[in-house]
Amino acid sequence: MSTPSEAGRDRTEPGLGVIVAERRQLINLAYRLLGSLAEAEDAVQETYTRWYAMSRQQQEAIASPGAWLTTVAGRICLDLLGSARARRERYVGTWIPEPLPDRTEWFSGRAGTGSAEPDDPADRITLDESVNMAFLVVLESMTPAERVAFILHDVFRYPFTEVAEIVGRTPAACRQLASSARRRVHASRAPVAATAGQAGLVRDFKEAWEAKDIKALVDLLAPDATMTADGGGLVGTVLRPVEGSEHIAQYLIHIADKAPGLALLERTVNGRPGLVAQLSGVTVTVAAFSLGGGRITRIWAVRNPEKLRPWTGNGQD
Repeated sequence: MSTPSEAGRDRTEPGLGVIVAERRQLINLAYRLLGSLAEAEDAVQETYTRWYAMSRQQQEAIASPGAWLTTVAGRICLDLLGSARARRERYVGTWIPEPLPDRTEWFSGRAGTGSAEPDDPADRITLDESVNMAFLVVLESMTPAERVAFILHDVFRYPFTEVAEIVGRTPAACRQLASSARRRVHASRAPVAATAGQAGLVRDFKEAWEAKDIKALVDLLAPDATMTADGGGLVGTVLRPVEGSEHIAQYLIHIADKAPGLALLERTVNGRPGLVAQLSGVTVTVAAFSLGGGRITRIWAVRNPEKLRPWTGNGQD
């Protein structure tokens, strides 16, 4: 199996530069497979641990180090997805994928540290349609095998013969898995709104929330809009989805009344315009949005502090 980053390199000598260069590709793959930056880091670290556990002779016998790393990382993620399903059944409230900041915002968050490069892997995630929150939430509805087959083939363009090596099934079975996953995505996908349009709608939403204007909030939300929050049992939040524009608006006003010092910041969340809420300069919520028909249809509010670590220090103006 080959990866785009291998093009033009000598594949017979797995030098350190070749191996390290694969890290970005592996982090991108693992985050999409797992929906968690922390788990993606762990999976990639385990992949490298297995590589360096081999002798030099064993390493040199591998014709394509990038392919080997991708195969191992994919299998590790497949195993993690199986155990994650069991863990998430015990999760307090609804599990939402870990939100990602924009790379430039991570740089600004690190301003003044004296570091020329950010030291968090969030800067290595390529932000595209395959990491927007709506897409990641749909991935959560798939079986581990469906998710791995779909991401490897439809997102990273691996042929099914190579996907089969990772999933441990025949190419024909992997083709069926990807097809099933694709139907899930198409059935749930809302109309894609232009980023500029979403930015304006999110800005209006922010201003209405700050003004505690319940009518304006209701007008910005689709009548059947849904808001889902994720506190992981570590912070207080609503455990069930809030459904309907009026109920969501009322809940948001309730939050504003309980936290008078809450600061709302417009930020990019998983490649789309979103909001970051801070108290005393500390990020307490990251909200992602989905639009349809010129209104907000879904809100995902991540409050679990373990999922907000990449946002620590971000958003300072």
